[in-house]
Amino acid sequence: MTSFRVRSDPTSELPHDDSVLVLDWEPGRPSATIQIGRQAGARFFDGWRAPREALDLFMLGAAAYCVDKTSMRHSAPDHWTRELHVELPVGSTDRWDNAAVEPVLDFLTGDRWSIRSYHESRSPLADLRRVPEEVTPVAEVDGVCLFSGGLDSLTGVIDLLEEDPDRKLCLLSHNEGDKASTAQQELLAKLRDHYGKERLQDRRLFLRPAPANRHQARPLPPGRENTTRARSLLFLTAALALASSISPTTPVYIPENGFIGINVPLTRARSGSYSTRTTHPFFIKSLGSAIRDLGVENPILNPFRLKTKGQILAETRNPELLESLAPLSISCSHPEAARYVKRPQGNCGYCFPCIIRRASMAQVGWDGAAGYSWDALSGADLLDRNTRRASDLRAVISGVYAERPDRDILRNGPIPDGEHKEFLRVWRTGLDELRDWLNNATGATNALVSGLR
Repeated sequence: MTSFRVRSDPTSELPHDDSVLVLDWEPGRPSATIQIGRQAGARFFDGWRAPREALDLFMLGAAAYCVDKTSMRHSAPDHWTRELHVELPVGSTDRWDNAAVEPVLDFLTGDRWSIRSYHESRSPLADLRRVPEEVTPVAEVDGVCLFSGGLDSLTGVIDLLEEDPDRKLCLLSHNEGDKASTAQQELLAKLRDHYGKERLQDRRLFLRPAPANRHQARPLPPGRENTTRARSLLFLTAALALASSISPTTPVYIPENGFIGINVPLTRARSGSYSTRTTHPFFIKSLGSAIRDLGVENPILNPFRLKTKGQILAETRNPELLESLAPLSISCSHPEAARYVKRPQGNCGYCFPCIIRRASMAQVGWDGAAGYSWDALSGADLLDRNTRRASDLRAVISGVYAERPDRDILRNGPIPDGEHKEFLRVWRTGLDELRDWLNNATGATNALVSGLR
């Protein structure tokens, strides 16, 4: 088991056991091991304050993300499932003792979590000069929308603003200074040009485990895990903190297509937590129940939960705007991979999200190899069976042409609320979109398709 203690009071005693890793929450300070802000200090928190319940929840999201990033899966007996223990400072331990937080984390990351809360009267935002003393709204907006810079979140913002001309949104993005952050800023500027700055506020969260330095009481080990599954919890808990600063009924929107939401494994090797569960309906429902037990009432809404990616593009409320902005969006799992082989960075073209992106854009006539580092339909070097870059494409081809029983829809988790048939339709339609795209393949891809069918 790997143990962590989160401290929001830097003067509190360190764990006597040196093997316990310490996550010090001190926004904007070099002594922090949860790093928030970059050059801009703790600017994310400027001018607003959430209720303590929502701040404690955000602390959980931040801690879970940093725990996930600093605990290496290769050290687990099965090279995946870790045992993770976290001591978390909160305002009310009674609420945390009665909330089913651990099963939510277990399902999301595929690990075994143990969360022990301990009382800390000191606010997580103590000593931050630009934070109000009382609960204060982040902005005069009607909702908070997660904004990754991907195609789904871009479409979601456009549709929400088109649906109600009076609606105002606060867009939340999270980054670690990567290519996605550039896409987020470029898209936000274009959206503001179109809809007006007054309708779109934004908060950008830079948060990660801090690199070791001499100011830290107990620096974190240097290794970083790249199979992180807890990022969505960080993203959602930060959005919930923002929304709760406005009112307990202010919604959090998480626009993501239902096909990737249920994320049925393409092959048996990708079963279970090896397939992400960021917006899986069981995760969203379980998280909603847990946060209500913790005193946070804000609803989490996915407007695309029962649509494929192709459908959300075809049914967008402003197709002209979306088509013009889509090339700026980043849907990729690793948008900076191309720099190592001196290719243009952006959408790599060969990961699963990029393949779904291209298949969905083909549904509306927007597909093309431009804007991708590799062309999955013609790149001979990509289709070499000995390269790891081809693994997602081979899995897609195997998965969409196989005879798949309906029960496969449950392989990444149960479907709650009697919506099995609705998500089954989404899954089958998503497979059809991928199959249609591959059926139009030429050259090397066509040969690979024929060989694997």
